[in-house]
Parts: sequence; structure tokens; C-alpha cells
Amino acid sequence: MNRGLKNRQLQLMSLGGVIGSGYFLGTGYVLEQAGPAAILSYLLGGVIVLCVMLCLAELAVEKPVSGSFVTYARENISPTWACGVGWAYWLNWIAYVPSEMIAAGIIMNHFVPGVSQLWWAVLFGLFVTAINLFHVDKFGETEFWLALIKILALAAFSVVALLICLGVIGDQGYIGTSVLLGSGGFVPKGYGAIFLTMVIILVNFQGTEIIGLAAGECKEPARSIPIAVRNVTWRVIALYIIPISLLISILPWDQATLSDSVFATAVAAYGLDKFAAAFAFVVLTAAVSCSNSGLYGAARALYGLAKMDMAPHTLAHISKNGVPNRSILLSICGCWLVILLYAVNPDSAVYTYLLAVSGFTGAIAWISICWSQYRERRQRMAAGTVDALKYKTPFFPYVTLFGIWAQVICLVVMVFDPVLRQSLYAGLPMLIVPMIWYRLRERRRATRTVKAF
Repeated sequence: MNRGLKNRQLQLMSLGGVIGSGYFLGTGYVLEQAGPAAILSYLLGGVIVLCVMLCLAELAVEKPVSGSFVTYARENISPTWACGVGWAYWLNWIAYVPSEMIAAGIIMNHFVPGVSQLWWAVLFGLFVTAINLFHVDKFGETEFWLALIKILALAAFSVVALLICLGVIGDQGYIGTSVLLGSGGFVPKGYGAIFLTMVIILVNFQGTEIIGLAAGECKEPARSIPIAVRNVTWRVIALYIIPISLLISILPWDQATLSDSVFATAVAAYGLDKFAAAFAFVVLTAAVSCSNSGLYGAARALYGLAKMDMAPHTLAHISKNGVPNRSILLSICGCWLVILLYAVNPDSAVYTYLLAVSGFTGAIAWISICWSQYRERRQRMAAGTVDALKYKTPFFPYVTLFGIWAQVICLVVMVFDPVLRQSLYAGLPMLIVPMIWYRLRERRRATRTVKAF
């Protein structure tokens, strides 16, 4: 495919997949569960993101191919594992992208009540499909500006919240830590809540791995990818930790809810109604941006599977614009199917079940990245070719092993939580079934080969 993505587009595109509507609308749930200690959850989640991205940078610089960690898993772990991870990752986005489209539809329905939220969701689906079918530089430029709006909004919120804390805005005077520690202290629900909410936070951080999926279409990958990984990782940490720290400093954590954006609720409490209303537009932008980058990630993963003979070969077709148009169209059809299920019954258990898989499949994809880098580096150490690497993951193997085992612990934590447990129930079949299918197919092929001789 064409290498049309610029460095600035690559950085902002990864952020686009991370800062979705769930960040603005769902942060209330995290605060509700952990209180101010959610800051530590986000910080620990950010460290895990850093470890995963450093591992991915080493792999992507050495082999910048579209398909990314699916290809690396096939070469360094096993083709069977790669097939399971690739299909599970694709299904993850097929479930998650419609949720962002539906969120955008709900927001637009408030502005234009005469048009159903379902039709708005379909319209946004057509919009992101069209963007993805263009030349990749058009996609990258669109995602750059959509992501930039979200970043500027979070920066503006941080400035306003800081001025509220200092008493410059509002008549409440200097707040300091009175709100932050005023409802049961910093850890009102115990330190165990930190690890429980970290699982949910890792779901919010998903999307950073799109850097690897975009490696095959990136200009100068040896230079751009390490820069993008370092910058995106630290920016993600800053865009989460600083705004949320200030949010908890002006809004009591026990007032956080899922009914509205806690950012809008916080500033509205100090008389900034217009600024709060502007966040509706930001959430809309976040939903479209996350759908856009999510569809990109889904299509590139499916394209990679087709190139490796783990999906129908026709899905590896490249259009005249240099994009895998058939993989894109199949991915968006999958998204529309989920939207249709939602339209038939908004409380559909099928939709909820598919959406729950995001946490599990995301963790599996990230573990696969670290695992592939670990085995690749070990092989190079044995062959004495480590010095040939253009980029090396620092502090190997500690960074890699921490990235793996921290996420394994997250999956173990899911078992003990009734809500998160459904992620395992939904995710395991989507990982295991493709692996079984691949093994049975390879066995049949081997049998045919033997009979032919």
C-alpha cells in the first residue's frame, strides 16, 4: 500500500483511536468506582501503554508492514495464535465502532430531534467509510483535524479547571484540595479499586496500537514510528492524568454519573453553561474520530489476515487509491449489522455481549505485541544480530515482561468481577474459534498433500 501517512498524521491518528466518546462520557464510571484514586489507575495504565508501545516500535521499525502485530505474532509466536488474535481484534473494532456511531447519533438527536439517532448513526457510518476509501493521506489529514479538536478541548478544560481551583473563575474562592479530598479522602473505596478500574482504563487506552497497523503506509517509518510512539505515549498520559486530576479537584467524585459528560457537569456547576454545551460538539467529534481510526484498524487487520491466508484472498485486494477497499467494506458491513441489532432492540443482549469483548481482545493484542518482541529479541541475541536493529526497546527484558504480566493480572482481575467477567465469556470464543478453524484447515491441507503423493 502507499506510504502516504505523515509523521504528524500518524501521531494524531493514534490519539484519535484512544480519546473516544467513552472517555468524555464514561469517565464518570471510573470516578464512581475508585474516587480520586482513579488518578493512580490512569497513571498505571499509562505505564503499561508505554511498555507496549516501546515493544511495538522495535518490531514496526524493523518490519514496517500493514497487518503489524498479526504478522509479528505469526513469525514469532505461531500462525495459529496469529489467526486467533487477528480475528479477535477485528471483531473488537466491529463491536466498538458502532458504539461510537450510536453515541454520535444520540448527540445529534438532541440537536435535531426530528431525525432518528439510528439514521444519524448510519450517516456517520457512510462518512467514515468514504474517508477510509480515499487515498490514505486524505484519511490521515481528516483524522489529524478531528483528533486536534479533542486535544484542544481537553487543554481548554484543563486551563479553565485550574483557574476555578485558584478561585479566578467563579465566586467559590480558592478550592485547593478541599473537593479532591472532601468525600472520604484520596482512596475512599480502598486500593483494590485501583486495580479493578485499571482494567476498564486499559479499554480506554486501546487504539494506540494503530501506529503499528499504519506502519506499512507511513513515510520514513524508521524515523516516524519511534517519534510517534514516544510522543503519543506521553501525550496520552498527559491528556488523561492532568485533565482528570483537575476534574476531581473541582467536581466531587461521588457526583460523577454516566448520564452526561462529567467534564460538562463540572464546568456547568460553576456557571460556565456555554462552555459545557460546547463539550457536546467535542463528544460528537470524539465519536466520529474514534469510528474513523477504528475502522482503519479493523480493515488493516483484516487485510493482514488475508495476506497471510487466514482470511479470504479477495480481502487483500488493493484499490487504485492504494487502500484495501474490500476489507474496509466488509468491516463497515459488520458495523452496520451491529447497528441493525441495536435498532431492532436497543437493549439487545447481543449488542452488549459484543461490546464487552473490547477489554479482553485489546489486552490479548497488547500481550501479543510484547510477547512477539520478547521472542524476536531472544532470537536475535542467540544469533548475535541485536546490533543490527535500528530501534531497540530500552531496559529489555524488564519493560517487555512488565507489559505482559501486568495485563495478565488485569485479565485475572476480570474473573472476580461479575461485570467484567462477561468480557472473558465473549472474548474467549472469538479468540479460540478462529484458532481451532485454522488448525483443522491446516490438518486437512496436510492430509490432502500426503494423499497427493
